[in-house]
Amino acid sequence: MQIDSFIPADKHPYLIAGPCSAETETQVNQTIDELMKCLPQLDLIRAGIWKPRTRPNAFEGVGQVGLTWLKEAATRYGKPCTVEVANKAHVEAALAAGIDVLWIGARSTVSPFIVQEIADVLRGVDIPVMVKNPVNPDIDLWIGSFERLEKAGVTKLAAIHRGFSSYTKTEYRNKPTWELPIELKRRLPNVPIICDPSHICGRRDTLQKVSQKAMDLNFDGLMIESHISPDLAWSDAKQQITPEQLAHLLSQLVYRDNVTLEGEEHASLNELRSKIDRIDNYIIELLAERMGVSEEIGIYKAANNLKIYQPERWAIIVDRCLKIGSANGLTEPFLLKLMQQIHKESIRHQTQVMNRDEEM
Repeated sequence: MQIDSFIPADKHPYLIAGPCSAETETQVNQTIDELMKCLPQLDLIRAGIWKPRTRPNAFEGVGQVGLTWLKEAATRYGKPCTVEVANKAHVEAALAAGIDVLWIGARSTVSPFIVQEIADVLRGVDIPVMVKNPVNPDIDLWIGSFERLEKAGVTKLAAIHRGFSSYTKTEYRNKPTWELPIELKRRLPNVPIICDPSHICGRRDTLQKVSQKAMDLNFDGLMIESHISPDLAWSDAKQQITPEQLAHLLSQLVYRDNVTLEGEEHASLNELRSKIDRIDNYIIELLAERMGVSEEIGIYKAANNLKIYQPERWAIIVDRCLKIGSANGLTEPFLLKLMQQIHKESIRHQTQVMNRDEEM
């Protein structure tokens, strides 16, 4: 993919802030005035103009009039601004108002039809677009959004990680599931990733922890919601903080250096990395050997008309591995996921062998 980052290479982290929703012209102006007073280094000012709500009768945004409030307030300080768009009409209105950057929200990313509609109307338009992850943890759906935009000629792209919905209750509003944005970066290395801790946390007291985690994982920036009077906000009041609180949060973050493999000053780190590589190779070889044994078991089961899945045997394996792993400092959730994936691959190998024998 042809991706051109609109985030300067020497800008880390790239900071995006503003209210969840533009509510009144006074609220927008006061919030941005205070943001620029507390954070003159702010890179991009945000505000929701159209708000997709889960159920009707909730505040769904002030609509098009809010574009003027946001643009005029940002222009006063020579700063670019961004809004969420969810259809062709939103895009056209935002472009007409001179909005500098667009973002596609999680509820829109989940629909290829919506993303394609936005991509089509942006064909030939030179404007940066940020894409939030879909509400469900689907990496291909997220990547598909970038592919649709890139095919339409939109190449100034960035990703926003805002977490994923979960049916079960967790400490987060949206589970971060950090392995998905990490995988996105592996598959699309030129796409910068911005973390949205406001939507991951859903509350103020964990914003610092999640922001630090994003920085430690080498995210390119942060998008944090800020309101002049958070408790009075018309939407998502619990997750917004004042500009002063935001400035304090950012001042407490630890920004660590990136390390290249060639750095001689980090020779000891590179030696440890080499050790990790050797261990990883050994693990892969052992897993391949294990699958070879699984195929032999599959041959035996086929010859003796035995079922592939044996619950009692699987329970014994899991129990043994949990005990050994726990004694060696590994957590139970990790061990369960690991063994489940190994078991899944083992079943696949046995199924192939048994089906092959039946065909013969």
